[in-house]
Amino acid sequence: MQKKKYSDIACLNQDPISIDNFATLNPLFVCVISYSETSMIPGITVAGATPDLLKYTSAADSEFLYYGRCKCINNIPATPDGKPSPAIITKAALELADIPFLIVDAGTKVKPSIPHFSFGLRPGNNILYRRALSLGNVRKAYSYGILLGRVLARLGDVIVIGESIPGGTTSCLGVLSALGIDAKFKVSSSMPDNPHILKNKVVAKAMKKANISFGELEEHPLEAISLFGDPMLPSVAGLVVGVNDFGGKVILAGGTQMAGVIAVIKSLKQSLDKVCIATTTYVAEDHSSNLADLVGLVSNEVPVFAADLHLIRSCKSGLKAFARGYVKDGVGAGGVSFASMLKTRGKISGSTLLNAIELEYDRAIQQIRPNV
Repeated sequence: MQKKKYSDIACLNQDPISIDNFATLNPLFVCVISYSETSMIPGITVAGATPDLLKYTSAADSEFLYYGRCKCINNIPATPDGKPSPAIITKAALELADIPFLIVDAGTKVKPSIPHFSFGLRPGNNILYRRALSLGNVRKAYSYGILLGRVLARLGDVIVIGESIPGGTTSCLGVLSALGIDAKFKVSSSMPDNPHILKNKVVAKAMKKANISFGELEEHPLEAISLFGDPMLPSVAGLVVGVNDFGGKVILAGGTQMAGVIAVIKSLKQSLDKVCIATTTYVAEDHSSNLADLVGLVSNEVPVFAADLHLIRSCKSGLKAFARGYVKDGVGAGGVSFASMLKTRGKISGSTLLNAIELEYDRAIQQIRPNV
């Protein structure tokens, strides 16, 4: 019965029955939006149609969740060749399952024109040239996350936390390396041709410049973030700790970046017993990364789930591209889809979501570009 009820959910690293630990009737989605100048390194990411548009990506994603359109740019965020933001998936799942959400600004370059919480952070610096964040700002992000997390735990029985930050897997790789986690060739990418060599070189140069060796900051995760991370990492880590402080459960909605969040929390010796990661099958089955192994290197107690959205069956080329290695996840798409299935006890399936996503795609994309 369990398998039939959630036939479009796979558990990658534990007994599938662990899904019951995250059963929910009242989930709340929190999307943390942020920015890092590391994303401007040529070839690191395609989370924007042009390099200049990268700074708008997170704000535009969050605006789309509210309005179904963007205010800071004309169209929905897309890759250079027009593949749409996963915010389309997130919005469809939120509305289909009637899941409330809120936005946290953790260091965006462009501020969104929506109601939102702000942590008052500066964007992250390019780790090739400068410390990513001041240690004071890292501590602020973490402490503000804890405070907000304690409040949010009172508002939902499960808190789903996602992110939107271009280039975040590279800064995550830097933090994991400083913590002694061998994440080389394991972090994911918004591109099918994952630029591992470039990411590894960027992190190696940043560590050499900071005179930090692999694993040297194993017991100093906030310093690791300050040197090599981005504002999203301490903000999300703080939110998780705050929710857990109040006895709440957390679904980390994302891929390999969430392994970085888990590593930070573990290094801080905080609890992970009510935390899971949920993503799309497109991240889970990505041959150019390895989410399950990466999480296993960090912690054996965090289940990893993957939601199958059946996008390979879509008649929309922009959506089918997700199943072919482009974008794959982001803006909490996989985790919110997972939560929608759990909230409805499997009445919402991957096929149900596919229909809703295609309708959202038609409305948001094809009205602007009829031939997509």
